[in-house]
Amino acid sequence: MTVAAPPWNAFVAGDNLDVLRTLEPASVDLVYIDPPYNTGNGFAYHDDIRGDDDNDRHQAWVAMMRPRLEAARSVLAPTGAIFVSIDDNEAAYLRLLMDEVYGAGNLLAQIVVNLNPKGRQLGKGFATSHEYLLAYARDASMCVLDASTSETVSEHDFPLTDDDGRRFRHLPLRNTNKKFNPATARTLHFPVWGDPATGAVRTAPFDGAVEVLPVFGDGTPAVWRWSRPRIDERPDDLVCRTVKGVRGERVDVFQKDWLHRDTPGGRRKKLRTIWMSEEVGSTDTAVAELKEILGHVFESPKPTGLIRRILGTMPADARVLDFFAGSGTTGHAVALANVADGGTRTCLSVNSTEPTRVGSNAQLAGYAAVADITRARLLAVAEVVGGGFVDLTD
Repeated sequence: MTVAAPPWNAFVAGDNLDVLRTLEPASVDLVYIDPPYNTGNGFAYHDDIRGDDDNDRHQAWVAMMRPRLEAARSVLAPTGAIFVSIDDNEAAYLRLLMDEVYGAGNLLAQIVVNLNPKGRQLGKGFATSHEYLLAYARDASMCVLDASTSETVSEHDFPLTDDDGRRFRHLPLRNTNKKFNPATARTLHFPVWGDPATGAVRTAPFDGAVEVLPVFGDGTPAVWRWSRPRIDERPDDLVCRTVKGVRGERVDVFQKDWLHRDTPGGRRKKLRTIWMSEEVGSTDTAVAELKEILGHVFESPKPTGLIRRILGTMPADARVLDFFAGSGTTGHAVALANVADGGTRTCLSVNSTEPTRVGSNAQLAGYAAVADITRARLLAVAEVVGGGFVDLTD
């Protein structure tokens, strides 16, 4: 008997705190949320907390977020992670709150996201062009998040070509970090033998070879990055060369770092903590994405490229939760990612039944509540992209 795969997208309309409390513990691998930013214009999740001055508003926002972040932590798997988008209005308060709820030691990164490359031109002061993305692990020692991507790997970083056509670059075999030296890594300080004429490298003497010890540029002793057994296993990935340094010529050993590795997913590069709009999209591209599939009915959606980069750090079968679902970008991104790589990710989107603003494009288009926009987008995604959709609202 074949069991049908779950739909990629599920949706619940209602108070997200109530919904979170109904979910099974450790049932989610990845949480992404884009909560209200508390710009001084108020927000929908008051939880019977009021405030008049700036400090009161900050405290009301923190009081609203705390139980939701605590509930999210309980449904997050030990191997999972949570990403939270935020701007300057609450970034400092959110960082302290996340440290308290998830533990400062579980901070993975505070990422700057360039969502508005032109900068906001209204008002006084600087033209703000960025927001933040805080990433925390449920337990950093167990988290499976891989903070790397294949998207930023460039062939231009690998200027050399081997006889078989493979591209590579030379990396020093010696460890260039002075914290690693014969005193701290004694077993990695040993001689190797190399022939700069042929490039051959071995751990034992051979005809035409000279002895090479790892040294820093200033001549002080260093250590290798590879052990003897690893050098013996991969001698063809090493090359001996004569190089010129500040102390004159010397013979050194380099690793051939290949562009295409024989590993699942291919070559990957560590993600930086500044994400540019040309990499992940912008508010303008996000509006265009939503307009194409549903219409211009949401003022500041997130681009699917931003969420897809986050999804790319987790396994392709991740169970995803977005309990401030807004226009439904996360569910849309999950469907696009699954189509692109054959993944089986699923996403639960939760949104409130807050009424749309009077006179807004959404209200004029017939959407009475923000949740109606989320539902409509995810339905459209199921029709256009695929993966199915289920509405779990009571």
